[in-house]
Amino acid sequence: MHSNLRPLVGLPAVLVVLALDTAVTAATKFQSVWKSPDAATTSLGGQKVAALIIDKDETLRVAGEEALARELTARGMQGVPAYRIVPKEELQSADKARAWFEKAGVQGVVALRVVTDEKRKTYTTSTWMSPYYSSFWGYYGYGWTAVYDPGYVRVDRVVSLETLIFSMTKNSLVWAGVSETENPKEAGKVIAEVVKQAVKEMHDQGLAKAIKK
Repeated sequence: MHSNLRPLVGLPAVLVVLALDTAVTAATKFQSVWKSPDAATTSLGGQKVAALIIDKDETLRVAGEEALARELTARGMQGVPAYRIVPKEELQSADKARAWFEKAGVQGVVALRVVTDEKRKTYTTSTWMSPYYSSFWGYYGYGWTAVYDPGYVRVDRVVSLETLIFSMTKNSLVWAGVSETENPKEAGKVIAEVVKQAVKEMHDQGLAKAIKK
C-alpha cells in the first residue's frame, strides 16, 4: 500500500487536464459506494466546499485541489482548494487544520486519498485450455517444473482512491466511494478522472442541488 501517487508521475503533475482523451486515458470506475441516511436532507449547493487531496507530493496536491475546486464550482458550489486555506506546515495536524477550516467558513469537504497501488494478474482462458491443464496428473508434473511465461498472464496496475464527502455543519460523513483506475500513465490524470466522476456522483445524489429558501 502506498500513501501517495509519486511513483505514477511520468510528467509534471501540474499538467492535470480535465478534458481527458478516453482513447488514451485509463478507465476509472467506482467499485463501491456508501451514502448516509441523512444524505437526502443534505446539500452543499451554493456553499463553500474545500477540495482536499491527501498526498505528500505538494505539486500533485496543489494541482489536484485546483482541478477539484473547479469541478465543484462548475456544479454550483463554492469550491476552494485546501492549500489556500491551511498552511502546508500545519496541514497534517487535525487540531491546527481545524482552526483554519473554521476560520474560512468551510461548510463541506470533498477529500481524495490513495488507498492501494498494486499489480493485478489476470490469467487468460488459453492458459487452462492448454494440454497441461486437461488432467490433474498432467498439471501436477507441469506445475512443479513450469517456468513463468508472461504470455499466459496479463499484469495490470490498479490504483484505488477513496473519495469522501463531509458536511462540516453536521460534522459527519455524507457519501463515500472507492474507485479503481487500471494502468494509469500519469498521476494527474488519475486525479482528474476521479474528480470528474466524484463530483458527477455528488450531483446525481442531490448533494450539489441548490438550497431552497
